[in-house]
Amino acid sequence: MFDGVAKRYDLLNDLLSLGRTKAWRKRVTATIAPTPGMKILDIAAGTGSSSRPLADKGAFVIPMDFSEGMLAAGRKRHPDLAFTQGDALNLPFPDNEFDVTTVSFGLRNTADTAKALREALRVTKAGGRIVIAEFSSPTNRVFRTIYMRYLMRALPWVAKKTSSNPEAYIYLAESIIAWPDQVALADILRSAGWERVGWQNLTFGIVAVHEGFKSVS
Repeated sequence: MFDGVAKRYDLLNDLLSLGRTKAWRKRVTATIAPTPGMKILDIAAGTGSSSRPLADKGAFVIPMDFSEGMLAAGRKRHPDLAFTQGDALNLPFPDNEFDVTTVSFGLRNTADTAKALREALRVTKAGGRIVIAEFSSPTNRVFRTIYMRYLMRALPWVAKKTSSNPEAYIYLAESIIAWPDQVALADILRSAGWERVGWQNLTFGIVAVHEGFKSVS
């Protein structure tokens, strides 16, 4: 499915998010605060739009994705980045390898959220962090109702008009609605072994950026 939408994936994301995608990614970059020499694994990186700003700050970033179509599009756009094919449930990296692991709008697409978070913990150095940007649950009840109607009605309609694979965006809407809210995802992170878990809401809670730390012991 992702192979089929790779070429226009970032463009359609910007359209369907009403232009908010770039602002959300900027917040993720600010939360990670990349510095020269920092080693970062960007899981489910797609075409590398989440990896690019981290590398531009001097960090060494490995954009990893399961979809070869996404990776091919990413290599064309960012030939200097070390795109790597890999499974979030079985990461092809040794223990304690990265200062930061991050996932932007991709954790929702894994078959086992808890296992993906445990794998991220395994490859993160002691004292390191995970930073996750993912669609979440708007905090205002009225706004949440409007947002859910947009997801199930407007988003598939726009996708049918603009995408060669509109079924992928119907899946997108359904997966967002089924996804755990902020508190529930924080609980999953803690159960997977992450500590000092917290989050910040973006755009009224449409997106939440979760952060957790790996124990130093």
